[in-house]
Amino acid sequence: MRVPKSPTDVREALIARLERRHFLRAAAVVTGTGGALLGARSAASATPPTSLPREILQPHKGPIHGKHYLPSAVEQVLWGYVPAVGSRPVLRMKSGETVTIDSVSHEGILEDQGRDPIAYFGEHGVPRANVLQDAITIARDYSRTTRNFDVDGPHVVTGPIYVDGAQRGDVLKIEMLSILPRVPYGVVSSRHGKGALARTSNGGAPDGITVDEVMPPVATDGRPTGDPTRYGNVSVFTPVRRGRKGAPSGVMKRGTSGEVTFPLRPFMGMMGVAFASADRPTDPALNSIPPTLGGGNIDINLLGVGATFYLPVFADGALFYTGDPHHAMGGGEAALTAMEGSLRTTFRLTVCKPGSGDAPSVAFHYPFAETPQAWVPIGLSDPDGSQHGQVNDLDIAMRRAVVNALDFLEHDQGMDRAVAYAYLSAAADFEVSQVVDRTTGVHGVIAKEHFTA
Repeated sequence: MRVPKSPTDVREALIARLERRHFLRAAAVVTGTGGALLGARSAASATPPTSLPREILQPHKGPIHGKHYLPSAVEQVLWGYVPAVGSRPVLRMKSGETVTIDSVSHEGILEDQGRDPIAYFGEHGVPRANVLQDAITIARDYSRTTRNFDVDGPHVVTGPIYVDGAQRGDVLKIEMLSILPRVPYGVVSSRHGKGALARTSNGGAPDGITVDEVMPPVATDGRPTGDPTRYGNVSVFTPVRRGRKGAPSGVMKRGTSGEVTFPLRPFMGMMGVAFASADRPTDPALNSIPPTLGGGNIDINLLGVGATFYLPVFADGALFYTGDPHHAMGGGEAALTAMEGSLRTTFRLTVCKPGSGDAPSVAFHYPFAETPQAWVPIGLSDPDGSQHGQVNDLDIAMRRAVVNALDFLEHDQGMDRAVAYAYLSAAADFEVSQVVDRTTGVHGVIAKEHFTA
């Protein structure tokens, strides 16, 4: 006799089936009003293709795969800051359940872009119907905090979510079940004083490298006016269309007539749990820019569909949040931002207890990730947050990533530590996550296929 499946079982089976098909039946080629997009990684970092339903994913419209649904309504987001330990949750769910979250990209709504997404995207040919309503509402109506463009983080942060049973000392396991771009366009921005070529006040980089050919000279960029629209920042609108090999791609101009195209690899740049305590929502310790031991703006481009992210828990309920959606990002995120674009992501959130074996041992004190093909130990230059004064040095991030990799190989894979060190040198890759978030990041890629024997 066949036992009937519960609604939850049916939903999970549907998600799995849809992921196997990569949503292709629901997709169409991106033109200017909607479409599909595919992305792929090679070797140990491969991620499955992702596709976009035919319609623009306005709030409450289109496919919603999770048991719970959290839109980015004004009362359910923070702009520029992350939740604190003790913050009021906007949703409560059981461990092991799924939630679909509509994230909103900050690009196109920020002060230097006019804080009017209808006008900003309209200048680039996007019709009013293809601009997300939640982006419009946040830009117009977000009033709980008076924003300071020069101080506040840029990110629209959705949450926090209280996960039943999570306690300090546990791990929150975050699985990416589906990722659907909500719009067929994105923006890549460069801003003064930020990015890999950030300049000093006298117009040069600390090592003397000239970067005036990328951004206007500081002396003439309008920053003394205090009006962000006159700062001389550069935002590159990036539409999506089918590339040479048939996969939808981001498109940028190359000279006066040519183009450069690149594949889309959607992922959430920001996934975190409450880490810092604060007396007010705009405390510097809660700024959304630097990643911390609680995750946050981690910016690791391997964390697409099929990846899992593990975070140590510092507060009852974990208080999970997400934001900073990316359509694509190169390692390092050199110019400051990725190709930023709003996403609809379905997560499974599961509490892992100490001693259960459900999470890597490193994850009980430091962020850790994995893909179907690889384990991903993470290192941050200042894991307590940039406000605590540790120098922002990639060497520090690299050393921490190596130490976390050694701990994982020794304690979880049973390797002798000296042999593990030799193995990392011979066969593992260490990649720069990002260099633009005050706290820099490096992550390792350890291929699982090396450990099948």
